[in-house]
This record gives sequence, C-alpha cells and structure tokens, in this order.
Amino acid sequence: MTVFLRCAPRLSGAVCLMAVFSAWGADIRVDSNLVLIPVSVTDPKNHPVTGLRREDFRVFEGKAEQTLMQFASEDAPVSVGIVFDTSGSMKDKLAESREAVARFLETAGPQDEFFLVNFSGTAEIAVPFTGDAGTIENRLLYTGPQGRTSLLDAMGLAMDYMKNASNPRRALLVISDGGDNHSRFTESEIRRKVRETDVWIYAIGIGERGAIMLPEETRGDTLMQGIAEESGGRLFAARNAAEMPEIARSIGLELRNQYLIGYRPSNLARGGKYRKVQVKVVDGRALRVTWRPGYFVPE
Repeated sequence: MTVFLRCAPRLSGAVCLMAVFSAWGADIRVDSNLVLIPVSVTDPKNHPVTGLRREDFRVFEGKAEQTLMQFASEDAPVSVGIVFDTSGSMKDKLAESREAVARFLETAGPQDEFFLVNFSGTAEIAVPFTGDAGTIENRLLYTGPQGRTSLLDAMGLAMDYMKNASNPRRALLVISDGGDNHSRFTESEIRRKVRETDVWIYAIGIGERGAIMLPEETRGDTLMQGIAEESGGRLFAARNAAEMPEIARSIGLELRNQYLIGYRPSNLARGGKYRKVQVKVVDGRALRVTWRPGYFVPE
C-alpha cells in the first residue's frame, strides 16, 4: 500500500505522523506532502529480516533519489481476504489448501479480520468479515471441487469487498493451482484495480510440470505473479501441494514484519499521474525487497 499523505500546517510533523504510522496508512488529507510505503524484506529462505534502520533503505522516484523523512517498524492490525480456488482441478489438493489457510491464520493478531472468497466457475463471498479464524476454517471443510476457474473475477470481487475493511492495512491471500478460463474481468482491468486500491496481494500457485492447459486458459503462475507484484506482494510457486502450508505460514509472518518508510517527493507537480517508485536495501546479504511499485499523484 502506498499512501499520499498531507499534514495540516497547524499540526507538527511528529504529531501528524504518530497517528498515521500507528494506523499504517490512514489517508489523511493535509498540506505537507509525504508518500508512505510499506516494505517487506526477507532472506533467501523467506524469513523476515528485522532490525533494519532508516539508513539501510534508499528510495527512488523515477531516477531521482528521495530523502527519507520517517521510518517505522511495527506490527499493526490487518484485514485479509482469502481467495480460495474450488475448481475441479483442485480435487487432489484441497486438503493441503485448507491446511495452508489454517497455518496462515495461526499467525493472525487479535485485531485482525478476515473474509473468504470461494471461486470455481463463479466467485462468491463465502464468509463475510469476521475476527474468528475458526469460521473461515469451518467453512472450508464443506467446500468441494467443481467447475472451471474464474480467478480474475474472484480477485476483482475480493478487492471490491475490501472496501468494507476496518483496518487500513489490507491484503489478499490467493490460493490456486491454475490459470483463468472463465472470468468476465480481463487481466488489464484487474491490474488497473490493483493500482487504484491499497491492497497487497500474496499468491500461492500450485504448479504441476507437464500439466495440459485448455486452449483458452491463461497460465496461472504468470497471471498471478504479474498482479501480485503490481500490488507490492508476490507469488510463491509451490512445486507440489505439500509445500503449501509452510509457504502460507511464511506469508503470514512476512505481513507481520513490514517496514513503513516515508518521504516528501522532490517533484511537487500534481496532475493525477502514476509515478514509479524503487526501494533498495543497503546490505551485504542477498535479501529480497518487495514494495508497491508506484502511486498516483493527487489531482
């Protein structure tokens, strides 16, 4: 999630940002411009890297390096939509997929909330927002595989429903084994939605080497990877269903260990244009850094 923040002149920067950083990105319309970007840093084994300092980060807007004004590392409540594939091809993977959701929910905090979208040929809100993780797990016990795959429609539905979230930090966990072969939404429409909504998307793709795809089917790994990275999240490719539970737990921990960095853009022009952002970590280790790659400048 990238937030363009404006602080009222009568408020000190410290007072304004204390409120915003504690909420991880509430959209406050004020006068002093700041861009706030959540950043995840993991090691080669997908373990969150903690203990980094402000001086360890460098931020670029286009080619221009920006001066970091604020920095925080805090575990704040999150609203999560679980987008769960129940199409016919999931028949032999449902047990591991359910276990993956359970492992992800084990990392939840007391103020987190969740909803469940099930999808096959159509997508539906199977469980509305709830703070009870057990409700999600119980609903999945009665889920059976059938039909085709409307992956894009499911993500579109989840992003629309996320408007009802209570927490400013918002994410989707997408679990699917294949591409899309039955959606009304196009990939470009979903990518546009991602740019316009402050939702991180993490996806677990269960691939099978040598799998035969339908002629009209879009490759699931390519599709989910592009959309996830557009949001600041990423795709985790599972070689088999048995790897899914541990991957899901890693995603939960990554969401719990994000940094929030803030800078005042050196380019003060307005106009509603989309600006690309790059974040680097100055560290000798081989680290993976993920962030939302851009934001829209206010009109």
